[in-house]
Order: sequence, then structure tokens, then C-alpha cells
Amino acid sequence: MFKTVKPFVKWAGGKSQLLCEIRKKYPEKIQSYCEPFVGGGAVLFDVLANFNPGQVIINDINPELINTYNFIKKSPEDVIKLLSQMQEKFWNMTTEERKDYFYSKRERFNNLISNCENSLEKAVLFIFLNKTCFNGLYRVNKKGLFNVPMGSYKNPLICDSENILAVSDLIQNATIKCGDYSSCEDFINENTFVYIDPPYRPLNDTSSFNSYAKEKFDDDEQIRLSEFVTRISYKGAKIVASNSDPKNIDETDDFFDDIYRNFTINRIKANRMINSKASNRGSIDELLICNY
Repeated sequence: MFKTVKPFVKWAGGKSQLLCEIRKKYPEKIQSYCEPFVGGGAVLFDVLANFNPGQVIINDINPELINTYNFIKKSPEDVIKLLSQMQEKFWNMTTEERKDYFYSKRERFNNLISNCENSLEKAVLFIFLNKTCFNGLYRVNKKGLFNVPMGSYKNPLICDSENILAVSDLIQNATIKCGDYSSCEDFINENTFVYIDPPYRPLNDTSSFNSYAKEKFDDDEQIRLSEFVTRISYKGAKIVASNSDPKNIDETDDFFDDIYRNFTINRIKANRMINSKASNRGSIDELLICNY
């Protein structure tokens, strides 16, 4: 029976719904763990809660996300205190008051981004906006500024204090990095289990959710990532990588079959969870790419 600690934010492409499939690919023992695109951390928390690896390194290119991980790691009580205050205030507001409050907090958050400021305030605002914005989507413009509108929730759980404390406890021994995934390469060796969950290749022009950061992640980047995966595979690391399956749209699209031709490619069912139209949220295939 696996213990479960859930992500502290909702994240496009989050892996909570696919954990049962991904767990089937876990090694029997995990001494060292690396996640170069940590995102919401569903797989990270699952591995830490159930395998207790001795060495852990996580990374993401999104500095606001990594700032939040760092403050949950070192100051969870401070995060909880401020979030609780915001939750109580938000719950007692009218719809119009909520709207004014949300957009004032979004503006403040973007000011902190523009000033490249890492702070407790920015970490708390990151969680608040995630819990109250439309669909829990994190999206930025070309300047890296958060631009998601307010969502429609009656009383959203903004402060899940029990879960924040559980996450903080799990990541105490983790090294947390912010930058390009390739910076993890030196850490990885034959004892490392690596889970790779990059921005997905869009299935069509309207399904791109890889604007978590201002840097683009196009086909050239997907190819560069496959080369990284090949290099760490030669080191002896055990690797599982996720991505979209272009064959959902075009049966002749062999993009991933080609660049990962030396790996095992599994197609698994997933639900499209984030879409503006409920009718477009349905079952599709995703890829699990493994080297063992």
C-alpha cells in the first residue's frame, strides 16, 4: 500500500492521475532520485514518501515555483500563517471584493517577478493565485508575468496546512535547483532513478500548455532533451520520461518513436484535465518512455 502526499499546487500536466501507471515503472529500490522538471511534484512526493532515497535533487526552470518549494522546505509555518489569513479574508468577501483582491494580488506578484525578488510573500502569492485562478493554470506571457484570470470557486481551499507540513517534511533532504534541466547531469549516476516530465509537445495549435516559463520548449528542445536522456542512460541511470502522444492526432507522426527509438515506449490512457470546455476533457494516450 503506497502512502500518498499530494502536490501543494494544481499543475497543468500534473501526474497524480497517472501515478498507478508510473508506479509500475519504479525500480525495486531507489537510493538516489532526480527530477529535472519537478512541476507540481506528484511523482516526487510519491517516491519520497515510499522509498526514502538517500540523495534527492529536484529542478525546474520556473523561479516562482522553485521559490515556493524553498519556503515550504524552510518556513512552512510562515507560509501557513499568511495563507490562512488570506483564505479567511477571501472567504468572507463578496464576488466583486474577491475580484478586486485577486487582481491586486496578481499585480503585486508580477511586481515581485519583475524585480527578480525571491521572498516568502511571493511564495504565498504563488499558492494563493494557483488556488483562486482559472482552472489552477500557471501561464505567463513573453515577459514572464503571470496572466491567468480569476476562477469561479465558492470557498477554495487556499491553505491546506496539513499537506504543506507533510510536503515540507518530505523535502528536507532534497537539493532544490532552478535552471535548465541539464544542470542535473553531474548528479546522475548508475544508482539514480530519474523521472522526466518536460513541457509536453502540443497536440495541436490550441493545446499548448508549455508556457510555464517565458522560455519556449519546441521540437528542437524535445530533441535536445532526448540527447540528455541518452547520455544519462549511458551512465546507467534508470529513467522514466513522460510526454504527449502525437498519434492521438496523426497516426503517422513518429516524432517520439524516432527520437526515442532505442528506448521502450509505453502508451497509457490519461484524462485531459485542463481545458476551457468540459466537452474537450477526455481520455487520450500519453507516453511513458523507459530505458529498462
